Amino acid sequence: MPYPLFLSLLLVVSAGCFQMPNKGPDTIYYNGNIYTVDPLQPSAHAMAVLDGKVLAIGGNEDITTLAGKHTILIDLDGQFVMPGFIEGHAHLLGIGKANQQVRLLDTKSWEEVLDRVSQFAEQKKSGEWIMGRGWHQEKWQTIPDDGVGGYPTHASLSKRTPEQPVILKHASGHALIANSMAMQLAGITAETPDPFGGRIIRDDRGNPTGVLEENAMDLVMNIYQHAMDARSDAQKKKDITEAILLAQKECLSYGITSFHDAGSPRDVLDQLKEMAESGTLQMRVWAMAIASPSDLPKAISGLPWIDVGDSHLTVRSIKMYMDGALGSRGAWLLSPYTDQPEYSGQPLTTLDSLYWVGRLALEHKMQLCVHAIGDRANREFLSICDSLFRGLGPDQDLRWRIEHAQHLDTADIPRFAQLGVIPSMQAIHCISDAPFVVKRLGEDRARQGAYVWRSLVDSGARLTNGTDAPVESVQPMPNLYASISRRRLDNQEPFYPEQSLNRAEAIHAYTLANAYAGFQDDQLGTLSPGKWADFIILDSDLLTCPDEAIPNVVVRKTFIAGKPVYERSVR
Repeated sequence: MPYPLFLSLLLVVSAGCFQMPNKGPDTIYYNGNIYTVDPLQPSAHAMAVLDGKVLAIGGNEDITTLAGKHTILIDLDGQFVMPGFIEGHAHLLGIGKANQQVRLLDTKSWEEVLDRVSQFAEQKKSGEWIMGRGWHQEKWQTIPDDGVGGYPTHASLSKRTPEQPVILKHASGHALIANSMAMQLAGITAETPDPFGGRIIRDDRGNPTGVLEENAMDLVMNIYQHAMDARSDAQKKKDITEAILLAQKECLSYGITSFHDAGSPRDVLDQLKEMAESGTLQMRVWAMAIASPSDLPKAISGLPWIDVGDSHLTVRSIKMYMDGALGSRGAWLLSPYTDQPEYSGQPLTTLDSLYWVGRLALEHKMQLCVHAIGDRANREFLSICDSLFRGLGPDQDLRWRIEHAQHLDTADIPRFAQLGVIPSMQAIHCISDAPFVVKRLGEDRARQGAYVWRSLVDSGARLTNGTDAPVESVQPMPNLYASISRRRLDNQEPFYPEQSLNRAEAIHAYTLANAYAGFQDDQLGTLSPGKWADFIILDSDLLTCPDEAIPNVVVRKTFIAGKPVYERSVR
């Protein structure tokens, strides 16, 4: 079947005809299996690139005839090509820091966590802070005998690390466990009260177990941050840069060409701006500014920034937290937890404060992106949006977002499309959280409102996808597999598969939908004339390969603005 020539608006149109630029395209890729994600022309065999953007796309003969004297022609040899993945919600600095800390994401027991911390501690000096992240008690094969509330206690951790303060963050980022030295430095005792929006987990004698949930984490994190603040400005800057570059390297290897950073403080945003302007930021970053409500006006001063550094950095949104995570029972629910009937979670930000932040976002023409996991948290923020959007006129295009939107009451599902609020979801959470979702919510709530992608798409909502890394791995393929199959990676058990997406929907949510969610759909998300030539070459056809093969599909090459930024080494 011949592919029609799809010409760029960049071509000079004259008297109804186009004129090819004198030098021709910089590069022509031909003989490929190209999936564009563009509904006007979903597939093609060849693509021409000029000045970092797609010039034309179509059949081999039509595109190769556009070659000029200096055009480089590259034979794709039938390989599958598609737009680069756009990571819809993850934490750039967190990914980088995870590569500098104790990595616990794949641990299967508390004993394994302790062994990794012990090995890491051997390389550290006495008194030097040790950080780790990724443990999740619900995913362990065995539970510690001295556990409290399903969590381990600090006793064995403190015994192994008597000379260094240790903080190990939960995989969700909404709880942590600290050893004895870290708690002593923070002044945490049996008399320390629970802060607003947080809990200190205690044993039956009232002593802290070391586990801190939600805002209680600040008790030790503030002490750790004080130690980090004592570094010189030059060292702080160096550490941030190194972490970002580590994260970028990992993302490019997985075919991620754009990254939605789900909340960075102003000093990190300033550092990203310097990197974008200097050219050291290869991956495109769309970032959310994060600060407490009282500090927010200062944090967003001078924002938004649009397309800084040749479209490598955009900061046009504000991140806020409505509630916590389901695993730590921090998600704010309409009805109590099934496995803790006296508790329904709690808000992390007051509704009055969130409403005020919404008004600030409107005044600054910035998007508001709110973390909401529980059904009550989602309902409350949708109602705030409803109130704030009234009187703005029918042509409003705000693209505010609910980050996660994991558990919804069925009555609230249609409200996303009605209000134009984007459900910014992470498919991998569905199969990762599956072991405990029914425990927390019960069968009916889990079936009707947990990770209901199909229901949201069918209601007209613009669903997006991401990984929430480093909460999960930033790898797109297992995430795509979760979208399509809703089967757990460990045992292939399905989690309400009626909510699955088809292949095209899953890829759309990971490309064009994320571009739309960042007001970048005019330049990213599809391989269309006039858009940036950000694309990847894979070893399999994502549209036709068996479902079970998707998690192991490999990215062979990654291109940004038509230039190769990653190539898999051949072993």
